[in-house]
Amino acid sequence: MLNISQLESSLWEAADQLRANSKLNANEYSMPVLGLIFLRHATNRFNAVQVEIEKGLSSRGGKKRPITKDDFKGKSAIFLPEEAQYDRILNLAENADIGKAINAAMKAIEDETQMLQGVLPKEYTSFEQDLLYNLVRIFDREELRKATGDVFGRIYEYFLNKFAMSGAQEGGEFFTPPSLVRTIVNMIEPDRGNVLDPACGSAGMFVQTGHFVENRGEDAAAKITFYGQEKSDTNTRLARMNLAVHGLEGIIRQGNTFYDRWEELLGQCDFVMSNPPFNVDGVSPEKVKTDPRLFTEKKIPGIAAKTKAVSNANYLWIQYFYSYLNERGRAGFVMASSASDAGHGEKEIREELIATQAVDMIISIGTNFFYTKSLPCTLWFFDKGKPAQRQDKVLMIDARNVYRVVTRKIRDFSEEQLQNITAIAWLYRGQQERYLGLVGEYLNKTHQEATTIEGALIQLESPLVKLTQMLQTFSDTLGASLPLLKDLPEVEGLVAEDIANQNIETFRATLSELEAGILEFTAVRVGLISELQVHLAWFATQAESLSSNEAQKECAARFAEFIPQLKTLQKHINEVHKVGTRAVELAEKKLEARKQDVWDGKEVKKQRDALDIVRDEAIFAIKSTLYVKAQVTWLQSRFPEAVFVDVSGLCKVVTRDEITQQDSSLTPGRYVGVTALDGEDKEDFEERMREIHLELASLNEEAVELAASIAANFEELML
Repeated sequence: MLNISQLESSLWEAADQLRANSKLNANEYSMPVLGLIFLRHATNRFNAVQVEIEKGLSSRGGKKRPITKDDFKGKSAIFLPEEAQYDRILNLAENADIGKAINAAMKAIEDETQMLQGVLPKEYTSFEQDLLYNLVRIFDREELRKATGDVFGRIYEYFLNKFAMSGAQEGGEFFTPPSLVRTIVNMIEPDRGNVLDPACGSAGMFVQTGHFVENRGEDAAAKITFYGQEKSDTNTRLARMNLAVHGLEGIIRQGNTFYDRWEELLGQCDFVMSNPPFNVDGVSPEKVKTDPRLFTEKKIPGIAAKTKAVSNANYLWIQYFYSYLNERGRAGFVMASSASDAGHGEKEIREELIATQAVDMIISIGTNFFYTKSLPCTLWFFDKGKPAQRQDKVLMIDARNVYRVVTRKIRDFSEEQLQNITAIAWLYRGQQERYLGLVGEYLNKTHQEATTIEGALIQLESPLVKLTQMLQTFSDTLGASLPLLKDLPEVEGLVAEDIANQNIETFRATLSELEAGILEFTAVRVGLISELQVHLAWFATQAESLSSNEAQKECAARFAEFIPQLKTLQKHINEVHKVGTRAVELAEKKLEARKQDVWDGKEVKKQRDALDIVRDEAIFAIKSTLYVKAQVTWLQSRFPEAVFVDVSGLCKVVTRDEITQQDSSLTPGRYVGVTALDGEDKEDFEERMREIHLELASLNEEAVELAASIAANFEELML
């Protein structure tokens, strides 16, 4: 089975290593690399569709007619002339100009595909020949030659992500982090009609919309028309390539959205989604003052006295998004946190927006979600088709404390965190069945993970027993080998024999500790597994009855009884592993076991490595089970009756009157309050320690780089 995550990481590491040994910077390297990924995918798709077409071709006189470009229409594949196929480039003669050949391939594809005309990179002659040959080979791995489905889409997105993190492509402005895109898609659920992104970047919103529709078993191309506008030529090209590599089609045009409005889409879009540039301060008020998209009485939030330009364009964007929606349309977009309670003209526009009753949800996002900026942001959601009972209400969610640490500088949402935030919106909308469905999925997955625990624990037995036996055998022979140990040096007045005896005593005490630990671990394991098997057998009979909240709560409560035992078992596993490792180290470092005939160093290492592996697997099985169960607890503890309630520090439904009382602020933190903590949970503590560890590791790396840079500078000065 293809491990897509491992493949992505491996491809990036190989490609980035080549770049590091070239004269190219990330900006020069990114588009051509993305172009090769595109070409590899286009070739795969062409080959697969070609086989399908050939099967259906009519024959005359035993011969089938040649395949034409028209045969590929409606097949979600691009017709590739021979010179544009990846295999031809791969098999070029050694003395061929590969850069020129790839440029020609890209031009041939553009000539055959209107949407891609002028889009594909054609800068390959600037690459060194060897570098380019190696790059082409990297994307010709067997896994890639056989890849189907959206594998290439995933790889393309992964490389976009990594280039953004490295600062390529205009400081990462082309790329909205997947967590934010998915949150927007989950909230507005774009499943039909016209979908617009007037600041589309690399078209990530459209790609995620495609995933959303396909996950429902439907065809995005048949249900949705994508419209995108992007100021930058580079980003426009990226967007068109991104759509093509995902098998999607759309109209992507280049233009400055402040001045180039899409007339035919005004009031016609079912969904608008975007991550516009924040806090733009150079827009000409003369050029926009009569723009029909500025629907409020105030229109322009303010004009800077010094520049005579619009002081901040955030509320221009917000009005644009609203104006493109039809009478039942939904919008979701990223906005600067400061826009939620900005004053003066921005406040006046916000008050008019609130008065439309279309403001549906506001979500505060914490810092470090963007790859090049650490500032927090806010997600806004409009819904012009809100039912009457919600028209006077706005859901406020403060998700600043909901995140997963990726690196010291980057955070995102885990899959479960994203689902949990989405579940809050479901309850707000009265969609209890979807909430219960999610809790049911978590309960099923909890028990699926729990079934792996027994097998993982059994795997611990063999290396533990063998390692303990070898250590015991070595201990039994220590008396005979004592003279050899007397060769140790004298330390702090102790003669060699005293040191040897102390080391033997410490070793044997550690061995006794290991044997006692194994007995405790075995007792806990046997008792837990016996009870867990009974519970799992009970759960297997409950599948049909877990659709109600009460049944789910009962199931969760039953499983909660195992949590203390699982955590205790986890401690025992770590303890026997730690003591076993210490015993081996004492034998080898203090008692010179490697010099003894009875000590089989290779076998000891083999069993020690095996213990490391099975320990990790056992801990993973337990942690995975506890993690999924924690999601059930997170939801049920906050929404015990499976209906929406205000949760301190997390979410609150507020009325227009309440918003007016808060100076028309749309900042969730002003309404939801703070979480009341009853002490720090162990998992929270471990997560915080992980953050600190990541930060320390990152700072250490930066310190090494800085020291090397300083040393190099000093060397230059000394010359």
